[in-house]
Amino acid sequence: MEVEAGEELTTGWCVYGVVPAHTGRVPNDLTGIDDAPLDLVVHGDIAAVVGEMQLERPPGRRADLMAYSKVVDALADAGPVVPVRFGSVLPDADSIVEAVLAPDEPLFVDLLDQLVGRRQFIVRAAYHDEVALTEIVRSDPGVAALRAHTRDLPEDAAYADRVRLGELVARAMEAKVEVDAEILADAIVPFTAAHRVTLGSGADNLVTVAVLVDDDRREEFEEQLEGLAEAVHERIRLQLIGPSAPYDFVGEA
Repeated sequence: MEVEAGEELTTGWCVYGVVPAHTGRVPNDLTGIDDAPLDLVVHGDIAAVVGEMQLERPPGRRADLMAYSKVVDALADAGPVVPVRFGSVLPDADSIVEAVLAPDEPLFVDLLDQLVGRRQFIVRAAYHDEVALTEIVRSDPGVAALRAHTRDLPEDAAYADRVRLGELVARAMEAKVEVDAEILADAIVPFTAAHRVTLGSGADNLVTVAVLVDDDRREEFEEQLEGLAEAVHERIRLQLIGPSAPYDFVGEA
């Protein structure tokens, strides 16, 4: 798409990801935002997967994000891909080469080499209802005494004690999350090629572990997760999400 001087742009090229120029391919039936067909913009050893889109639209629509994720995950099914940040839209192929591909070609080549034969998974962990609080009360006499003291008091009574109880529980929860997150991560990480651990903020979000798994270890990894889920099922529920594109392992691309 070439733009004449002074011409107002109504469409642009959405950049979904970067793939190897010689082996990367776009599945024939895959379409992007607004069901637009996809194409490749090639530069040296890499290529950007792009699709035309209308520019006059509300930013960040959920439908657009879902279409973007569908494209990038499908590309990951076909081979290595470096996802490009959602919402990256440029006016033409030359701009894509100048702004995306050319400045970071060595980085993209290196990332793509590292991603060959690997997929991303997300492991999320959360405590079952009331499990964490029950364990905190049982293990901390101070928390137990304050909880018993305030349990049957009116809402406006013993305000200072209720604040103190909340502080103690929050502190104990933070320590519990750190310990359990480390135990879970230690059981998962040996079966992965790379990992990112994000501690949660409480009972409903204990920890999120993003992992890269080699294709030839995927069965072993999933079996380990099944065994781990069985071992902790009375306290913690685990959720496995994936495989997906390596969103958590491509830096600021």
